[in-house]
Amino acid sequence: MGQKVNPIGYRTGIMLGWKSRWYANKKQFSELLLEDQKVRNFIKNHPSNRSYRNAGIDRIEIERTRDEVKVVLYVARPGVIIGKKGQDIELLQEDLQSLTGRVVNLKVEELARPELQAQLVAEDIAQQLQRRSSFRRTMKRAMEQAMDAGAKGIKVQLAGRLGGAEMARREKQISGSMPLSTLRAKIDYGFTEAMTAQGHIGIQVWINQGMFEGDGTDGSDAEAGQAPKKPTRSYKR
Repeated sequence: MGQKVNPIGYRTGIMLGWKSRWYANKKQFSELLLEDQKVRNFIKNHPSNRSYRNAGIDRIEIERTRDEVKVVLYVARPGVIIGKKGQDIELLQEDLQSLTGRVVNLKVEELARPELQAQLVAEDIAQQLQRRSSFRRTMKRAMEQAMDAGAKGIKVQLAGRLGGAEMARREKQISGSMPLSTLRAKIDYGFTEAMTAQGHIGIQVWINQGMFEGDGTDGSDAEAGQAPKKPTRSYKR
């Protein structure tokens, strides 16, 4: 149980919800699943507007009803996607409608602290590695920023030809606590690849954001709801 790499997949359905929320029969399920992947790839790698890559898109959640498709973007810099007077977001919505052939309702949510989002931290490390900065200095700076922002712990792992070495290797740094097997721990995970001149470098980031906040009354209710060992009243036959 402690060998899980992706903590989000480990907690999905238990502490976390799905990023695609809809129901379909067996015939339509595979088509809609591929359509969700097309929507995510189209937004992150937009053919005409390259600035979407600099918007800091952490995740894309999709909800489907019978009438429309609701797409929610969680972004660090929403102004890049919205544009002046909302022109860019309207164009993106039209592109998604032509891509899917359905009515699309697009919504943008701003992330308060992008330093605590593992995917954004991994993409920031990738951009710095592509600019030929030192990988150790880059890892250390990213970890310090995350801990200063309030993270309980962070782990960064790089794999590839680090520093232009002939043989690929792995480098890993950990700061703070990282309880990967604790389901109550709110751990975010991000992965991306830095395309350097020497080859691709894989970047994995784990960030411990604390614990999931449960309802404080659950414990007392569960304790009061237990069956007593002895009956409170005795009955004679």
